[in-house]
Amino acid sequence: MTFKAHEIAYLRESVLGRLATIQPDGTPQNSPVGFSYNEELGTIDIPGYRMSKSQKYRNIAKNDKVAFVVDDVTSRDPWRVRCLEIRGTAEQARLDAPAVGDEAHADMDLAIIRITPKRIISFGVDTPDIEPHELVADIRNV
Repeated sequence: MTFKAHEIAYLRESVLGRLATIQPDGTPQNSPVGFSYNEELGTIDIPGYRMSKSQKYRNIAKNDKVAFVVDDVTSRDPWRVRCLEIRGTAEQARLDAPAVGDEAHADMDLAIIRITPKRIISFGVDTPDIEPHELVADIRNV
């Protein structure tokens, strides 16, 4: 399994992430996106309005390297952050059918970005009892 159980739980409770792709001129583009964890494939699937026409979708056709981050701040005093960074490759993929409830959204197409993890950096996701400044990132290649 690519993700650990606590990381999957974190992905399932989160609704927003940030996808970094590389534009044709080599500059990065970072976009806030909705996503879902695809348990069957162990991937991150990113749908969207007019996805097939988006710059991020076109970017991955030229360069499939991406980084995807889901994070939040659970406390400001003391400062406590949770973060899951996924580095990997992305592909242009298609859903077989719209997700339940998406039929009413004319601008939703079946195109998605599918990320296959190659490196995972997990921080503070499963360690609520450890003091914030004593946290250590779980960094691994998958």
